[in-house]
Amino acid sequence: MDAVGNLVFVFLAGLVTALATGLGALPFFFVDDFSDRWNVALWGIASGIMVSASLFGLVNEGLAYSDDGVPVLLVGGLLAGVVLVEASDRVLSAVDVGTGHTHGDGTDVGADDEPSAGDSDHDHEPIEAQVFADGDVKTFVLILGILTVHSFPEGVAVGVSFAELGLENGLSLLGFSVPLLAVFMTIAISIHNVPEGTAIAIPMRSMGLSNRQMVGAAVFSSLPQPIGAVLAFVFVRWAETFLPFGFGFAGGAMVYLVLTEFIPEALSTGADLPNRGRQELVLGLTAGVVFMIPLLYV
Repeated sequence: MDAVGNLVFVFLAGLVTALATGLGALPFFFVDDFSDRWNVALWGIASGIMVSASLFGLVNEGLAYSDDGVPVLLVGGLLAGVVLVEASDRVLSAVDVGTGHTHGDGTDVGADDEPSAGDSDHDHEPIEAQVFADGDVKTFVLILGILTVHSFPEGVAVGVSFAELGLENGLSLLGFSVPLLAVFMTIAISIHNVPEGTAIAIPMRSMGLSNRQMVGAAVFSSLPQPIGAVLAFVFVRWAETFLPFGFGFAGGAMVYLVLTEFIPEALSTGADLPNRGRQELVLGLTAGVVFMIPLLYV
């Protein structure tokens, strides 16, 4: 029963991170738009928190479990995490389900609406937004599979951080002894998911979708995270020898996501701001690091 309880607890932690994505759409219940400065700062805060939690939390834990000498498993995990994120990006780029400007048969969608030279990926509707707009069940299932690849690293980070769940040196929570790293990683992923939910909701507002649909699409985009959390938790508990690999895998994926997705997204959002919003991004990054590092060393 303890084993089942642990799995349920980890799943619920992953579910919290998924539900946090919906928080990014809630402000649209009260306002019509956000300033680009605010959005850039949010991406910066999320990036600072993620990098801090990964380097000073996950990687440090991986080093602690590594044998003396070169931490081969940890380094291998870091590289594997990078490969997974890169592979998921390539899968998302290769699959066309009507989210860009073409149909699957190659014909243009809205041929009269030629994209301007300034258009970027930031201006295209996210795949989850298009699914909720169309209401296509088959596409819904397909996109869920794609999002599983895309959101899996965040879920893995949560699951791996629970590796020491139940040990005596954890924080007592709902009858469980929860590792502090797991608490902070769940918080970090949740905070990261808020601006991601906002980024999903922004184009949905222009598409005329309801507030409820915006929240649903935001949460939908992160639904694979609790699944990834449970799978990663089972793996590291079943094969404790590979704990350094698991910590490295999650840390490598998170840092690579920040470098290749969060920061470019922030710069794209701040394209019309002075210096492309770099000042707001740096301030957000600094705030995220300052917020996270003291907590990791409590």
